Amino acid sequence: MTPEMTTLCYIEQEGKYLMLHRVKKERDINKDKWIGIGGHFEGTESPEDCLLREVREETGLTLTRYRFRGIITFLCGDCFEYMCLYTADGFTGELEECDEGTLEWVEKEKVYGLDLWAGDKLFFRLLEEDRPFFSLKLTYKEDGTLLEAVLDGKKMELLDVLLDTPDEGMGDGEVYPIGAPGTKPESASFEVLEVQERDTVHFLGLLHATVHMWVVRRDMSGGWEVLCQKRSMVKDSNPGCWDISSAGHMDTGDTREEAAVRELYEELGITAKPEELEYIGYTRRKTMKPFQTGMLCDNQISYVHVYRTEVDTDTLCLQDGEVDEVSWMMLDEVIRRTLEDPGFKQCFNPKELFMLLEYLSHAN
Repeated sequence: MTPEMTTLCYIEQEGKYLMLHRVKKERDINKDKWIGIGGHFEGTESPEDCLLREVREETGLTLTRYRFRGIITFLCGDCFEYMCLYTADGFTGELEECDEGTLEWVEKEKVYGLDLWAGDKLFFRLLEEDRPFFSLKLTYKEDGTLLEAVLDGKKMELLDVLLDTPDEGMGDGEVYPIGAPGTKPESASFEVLEVQERDTVHFLGLLHATVHMWVVRRDMSGGWEVLCQKRSMVKDSNPGCWDISSAGHMDTGDTREEAAVRELYEELGITAKPEELEYIGYTRRKTMKPFQTGMLCDNQISYVHVYRTEVDTDTLCLQDGEVDEVSWMMLDEVIRRTLEDPGFKQCFNPKELFMLLEYLSHAN
């Protein structure tokens, strides 16, 4: 495939972007979506020649100040483009009607609620972070679902964004054990709205799914010990905190079992079989917490599992950059310290700890 060369520009004014709602052409890959201003190179145009001409033709404005922000490699079906991405905050002239669609100034924080390509939300985040010049490859299925995102040569993690239904009474930090009224035992029970990149999901506070795995064993007195991990000091959230034995995001298309087995192996080196995982319910948690890039919203459904197969901690292979150490702790002591000891650096959900305790109290 031979790529086409295009420009795409987001003009800024008073905290708003000039957006084009593509509603006037039937044969248009961007039909009904909101995008920036741009188009294809003509003749021997440079990127700047194309940028200035397209903005003038589509808006009537003449740019006086602009920045080249990155290269977007766009693939969807038979469409293959190299898009030169610009922002501009200086212009002269009066806005004119566009024959490509409807022009509208939209507040930046409201842009994400428009009908956008999923990858556009990703590069809007990069623009807001004022990231230096970047190369972003976005590959879509023919139905427009994001299939792959690669930033500066590094593949990015993609998650399923779930339909958020607060009207169902799901509270922050609440637990939904197996058999509780209204519980949804499978992730497929939550409607998938789109596929989106992990950091953008957190940036926008979108609902997504994770898996929690508690490695447990009985002690000599018949009580329960849990294997706790200390998060690496280089983690982007809750560094150095004691946490669940193993946990992680469900990548797009994952089942609970696939994600749980993968995370146990990647973080601890435990090779588990799906049938060895006991699913006990899920939790709902929505919290603002510091990430390396600032305060972000972690809005997640977490599917909770128990793993009772014997584990030799001396043979574990801890994932570098994820887990600094592990330690067996009595479950009742973990609960006590979580509730009462401010010096116990942890990121447990107390209600999840009680759900685990309740489940194990009825276990053989």
